[in-house]
Amino acid sequence: MRIASVSLASAIAFAICTTMANAAPAEKSPTRDYYGTLQPMASDAVYFVMTDRFVNGDPSNDHRDQGKAKGAAFYTFDRPVPGAPAGKSANVGYMGGDFKGIVDNIDYIKQMGFGAVWITPIVDNPDEAFTGGEPVKWAGHFTDGGKTGYHGYWGDNFWVVDEHLPSRGLDFHDFTRTMHAHGLKVVLDIVCNHGSPAFTMPKDQPKYGKIYDKDWRLKADEQNLLPDKLDPKHNPLHAWYNTGGNLAQLSDMNENNPQVLEYFVGAYSQWIDQGADAFRIDTIGWMPHTYWHAFVNRIRQHRPGFFMFGEAFDYDANKIAEHTLTRNANVSVLDFPLRKALQATFEHQDSSYAALAEPLYLTNGPYANPYELMTFYDNHDMARLDATDNGFIDADNWLFTARGIPVIYYGSEMGFERGAAEHAGNRNYFGTEGIAAARKSPIRANLIRIARVRQAHVALQRGLQVDLELAGNRAAFYRVYQHAGRSEIALVLLNKGDTPQDFRIGDMLQSGTWTSALDGSKRKVTTGKSLESRVPAHGVQVFTLAAKATDPKLLTALDAAMAGARKKQD
Repeated sequence: MRIASVSLASAIAFAICTTMANAAPAEKSPTRDYYGTLQPMASDAVYFVMTDRFVNGDPSNDHRDQGKAKGAAFYTFDRPVPGAPAGKSANVGYMGGDFKGIVDNIDYIKQMGFGAVWITPIVDNPDEAFTGGEPVKWAGHFTDGGKTGYHGYWGDNFWVVDEHLPSRGLDFHDFTRTMHAHGLKVVLDIVCNHGSPAFTMPKDQPKYGKIYDKDWRLKADEQNLLPDKLDPKHNPLHAWYNTGGNLAQLSDMNENNPQVLEYFVGAYSQWIDQGADAFRIDTIGWMPHTYWHAFVNRIRQHRPGFFMFGEAFDYDANKIAEHTLTRNANVSVLDFPLRKALQATFEHQDSSYAALAEPLYLTNGPYANPYELMTFYDNHDMARLDATDNGFIDADNWLFTARGIPVIYYGSEMGFERGAAEHAGNRNYFGTEGIAAARKSPIRANLIRIARVRQAHVALQRGLQVDLELAGNRAAFYRVYQHAGRSEIALVLLNKGDTPQDFRIGDMLQSGTWTSALDGSKRKVTTGKSLESRVPAHGVQVFTLAAKATDPKLLTALDAAMAGARKKQD
């Protein structure tokens, strides 16, 4: 078997020499702690919902006439993207998804083994389509003309829930209480970097480029001016904005203005008080570390230990890892470098698991803790995974057994709109029709199976990962958790090929009775013997052993993994 990580192999070799020299007695080993993370959120796989595009549970909050009185350029409901090829569609208007649409489908989500739901921003967005910018077009990037704030990222009042989301008796607080009552946490998407589009409109539009407080008092207004035309020294309404520009035509928040920090800390603390369990931080890389360090500290003063993860859309691990360090934001991040490798591995049949070894960064990596990263293969800001059904199945088998906290984008449980980018179908409405279709999908059937295995086994949620083989269509690795009187060893075997694969695992294998987490079969292993298993095409097998690690070679590998997993910080 091959050790997939060169750094881990070197660390193991060094540790073996050290262990032999010290001749540490094996009986002392059970007292050691072995874990990837103790973060409570690591127990929960996350289902990511773009709320407006999931399910319309309450048509009474659709506001289908919103903006129509002003003409075709302003209405907000159902705005198809022009230029779509035959048989394709995309939409930049509201489609009706709301809190009730999620609540009505809690059982659907829970059945898939998820413990948390990440929802897009809930804050108030403008009540008209944006008339500035470049007109939206099929597959266009940063083309926002004619687009609405259906996605939630164009906030104008961060204290108020957008009118398209709640129903009678189901505001955000009611929503989180309902989710919690069914065992689901709520991850709230937040934005501090920007507000709504703020300039290039033929005529200034209500709410665009403006920020209001909880009493709807105007705090900031770009007044449809180009950023370099703002006068923050003399106009207090400009003082909340930077003058150097931002993404597209979005207003760019001035991180150096103390009022900006106070505003966002206050607004987002309110949503924590109403039941948000964690934050996903949008565009974290567009604001400096000093701002995020202050913001995160203030949030955790309000709610100690509050979990957050940032979106830094960059495939450079060293760059995005900066946000995980205690001197900076001290949060987790979405694992974009690994996502790039996942796409290459599972979209192409002739790929190799070897491509996944390096971006795992199991030891001596740049992250504060790689085991707390949010792992995913697609989302709303990129093309969906363009894989076969088997490719999705293989990707899910990996995602729910390897290190990290898995995130699945709505619809990916059936390969919904596979390969589609934003403005080309990525964010299309799912609805009850999509849910009905997904229930019949082999992708979802396999997802339920493997996600429930992760849900039931702490080693897969929080355990250290020690790779045995990552090559071609085969992957084999251990996940080991040993802490506070709870111990579990998991052996994961993956096959992404079209034919069955026979595994014979002897390396670091501990004696005992191993039980399959998938079919309940048992393998009794004595010292020095191997565990044999045939893994079907595009299949997975997970054997678990409820015991402390005692195998000398495994202990050595675990010592190296434990020592190298978390980055030493100044």
